[in-house]
Amino acid sequence: MKRISLFALLFLLASFAWGGSNLSPAEYTVNVHVIASRMVPEAGPRFQRVEAIIDGKKYELESDRTPDMLLSLGDYRAKIVRDDHRVTYESYKMYEFLFSDQKTRRFIVVGQTE
Repeated sequence: MKRISLFALLFLLASFAWGGSNLSPAEYTVNVHVIASRMVPEAGPRFQRVEAIIDGKKYELESDRTPDMLLSLGDYRAKIVRDDHRVTYESYKMYEFLFSDQKTRRFIVVGQTE
């Protein structure tokens, strides 16, 4: 019985260690200023769509999750997690925002304007 309890305790502790995040706030070097935010219906829960200024350019971004909440306007720290350019005239870009509670959310660039 003691072996089972010890095994269960070790398994529980190991799961906490694996679930830990290697989050490094120093990696989030991109300044994002969110100027508009809306919830967009998607056959059930709503996902977030925001307009933001990043490096002086205006982008429209969509969350990769459906939090069914409105993102507050303001400044956020982010990092680029994907930046594909297969040809010179097309791209796919994804940012990961870091929030003050150390949680993150990814946003895909779905539009850009001048």
